[in-house]
Amino acid sequence: MSPLISKLNSQDLNQFIALIRVFEDVFEMENFRIPDENHLQNLLSTDNFHVFVSLVDNQVVGGLTAYTLEQYYSERPLVYIYDLAVQTRYQRQGIGKMLMAAINQYCREAGMEEVFVQADEVDDHAIEFYRSTGGIAEKVVHFYYPLNTR
Repeated sequence: MSPLISKLNSQDLNQFIALIRVFEDVFEMENFRIPDENHLQNLLSTDNFHVFVSLVDNQVVGGLTAYTLEQYYSERPLVYIYDLAVQTRYQRQGIGKMLMAAINQYCREAGMEEVFVQADEVDDHAIEFYRSTGGIAEKVVHFYYPLNTR
């Protein structure tokens, strides 16, 4: 097995959908309904959304999604990794580290100031993974506001 890491572009909708299915499986998302393909295509076509996938035998086995955030403290943007997952049978084989290296290199070359990601405090595996990839832990409390717009 020799995984290939690839940054998706607007022509890669099917690979993006395959990655979303990996997220659905790994994150055990019950009753998940994938958004309309037109929405996903529009998202994939924006400059501030990034998708990296890991391919084994031309199949998506993992990947990550991230967003560019423009700042007012600096002219250099930040990049927030929203999701990262690798299919269970391919975990602990270095694919996640390859994905992190790929986005960090991409962002470094693009002149971004920082890449950051969140991990749940109770998710010891995620915390250890991000530490092992050079991440620096910072303790924060995450608040969210569900907006019942449906």
